[in-house]
Amino acid sequence: MVQDRAGRNTICPKTLPEERTPVTYALGHLGELLTLEDLAREAAMSVRTLSRRFLQETGATPMRWPAEQRLQHARLLPERTDEPVDRIVAVAGFGTGTAMRQHFREALGVSPRTYRNTFRGTN
Repeated sequence: MVQDRAGRNTICPKTLPEERTPVTYALGHLGELLTLEDLAREAAMSVRTLSRRFLQETGATPMRWPAEQRLQHARLLPERTDEPVDRIVAVAGFGTGTAMRQHFREALGVSPRTYRNTFRGTN
């Protein structure tokens, strides 16, 4: 027999679930449109505390970080596959082609198509 924290005898010890942080939760749900309230509820903390801790852990706000992660993922697909932009949008979790193109232009200064052509050395 094993004793639990309260000193009671138990047949088998309880295993603690793997730690889930707001960052791991967000990473596992990049394909979804998450709100601050969703992340705070999942983390069982206030929006303000979530925002502060998320920034400390990642260096980005809880709304900016998932977009950066989606962009990282979306950058790999044109480099490595012939998937059309609409498919990349769905896989990367941008929601719309317009949103993905906007993120590409802001971060990289080019459209996804131009990025693919430049990376592959084609015109």
